[in-house]
Amino acid sequence: MTNPRDQRPVPPASDPSFTPPTLGRRFGALIIDWVLCLLVSGIFADPVSDGWAPVLVLILEYGFFLGLFAQTPGMYITKIRCLSWLDGGRIGLLRGLLRGLLLALVVPALIMDAHRRGLHDRLAGSVITPA
Repeated sequence: MTNPRDQRPVPPASDPSFTPPTLGRRFGALIIDWVLCLLVSGIFADPVSDGWAPVLVLILEYGFFLGLFAQTPGMYITKIRCLSWLDGGRIGLLRGLLRGLLLALVVPALIMDAHRRGLHDRLAGSVITPA
């Protein structure tokens, strides 16, 4: 949503009409990212016997792509993005890494609020929005 006066995006936290993307799109993006992480981790480790390798790649992928581009490859394909809850901008590298680390723990992602913000989103100050 944009502010008609200056055409800047309205931050999700202050936008009463904000509607989060479906869980199906979010889950689809995660599956795409996970498959990519399995492929990349296969370069330096055996993902079957070294279970830490794809998880490490996922955390680094989230830190890099969310911090710099606000989208992972899976999010790009499913047309969603991850923005700062308060200002609608990029979350940056550190918050992207934090979000990836918490997502790797799985449980925080299952605890959601009315805006479909998982615990990992709330702790990182982020939200998933339509792209």
